[in-house]
Amino acid sequence: MDTLAARWTMLEPGVAVVGPEDDRPRPAVILFHGCGGLRDHLPRYAEAARAAGWRAFIVDSYGPRGWSRERALMTVCTGLTLRGDKRAGDVLAALDGVSRRRDVDASRVALAGWSHGGWGIMEAMSSERHDRMLGLADPGAVSLDGVRAVYLAYPYIGVAALNRMRPWKHCPKTLAVISRGDHLTTVRNAETVHAMVRNCGADVETWIAEGTHAFDEPGAAKPMRYHPELADEAVRRFVALLEDVAVAPA
Repeated sequence: MDTLAARWTMLEPGVAVVGPEDDRPRPAVILFHGCGGLRDHLPRYAEAARAAGWRAFIVDSYGPRGWSRERALMTVCTGLTLRGDKRAGDVLAALDGVSRRRDVDASRVALAGWSHGGWGIMEAMSSERHDRMLGLADPGAVSLDGVRAVYLAYPYIGVAALNRMRPWKHCPKTLAVISRGDHLTTVRNAETVHAMVRNCGADVETWIAEGTHAFDEPGAAKPMRYHPELADEAVRRFVALLEDVAVAPA
């Protein structure tokens, strides 16, 4: 079973770093893709973060494992492997690794997850994190105190997300994006889950976007559909969340 350090050693070669070209400690946002793997929309969010003075780290959970997109679609998207609790191990390892960088302000970190990535973040926020949980030997060895914000883009909260109503242990400011036409959840279910998060003391804003699951992903396959205007608004709200919790150095 991986330690945090070993998991980060595996993931780090596949991490794309986007940010100002300096070595100043800056706030950082860590981005986690959906079950289909890295797609064209995450670099757009990373560039928006860079323009706001943040460092962005796009974590590829599949490439370092040697998994293709086809394998992920057949196994992860169907719930056969790497469910949200195990993906939370990637979230915690990335948080630990990124927070140790000298060009990152570890007291000002945001986590952002799309669909399956959001599921992993929610598991990381709500788990007890005892030894040998979440696929890690030492999941409790990384502090969540520096996580100032969470961005959840249509997170997976369907029937396989057994812990979706488990209260969070760490409650940062959260923006939860709900898709009106999401085929994986109802708006009512999503609002119920996010209300639970709010009850832990988190400042949770919900935005109901009038689109499908993955509305911000160019080339999204049916029943999903790309909606450029909603995608623009999602990026705007993402940056606003970052700026609400931390002002980056000029």
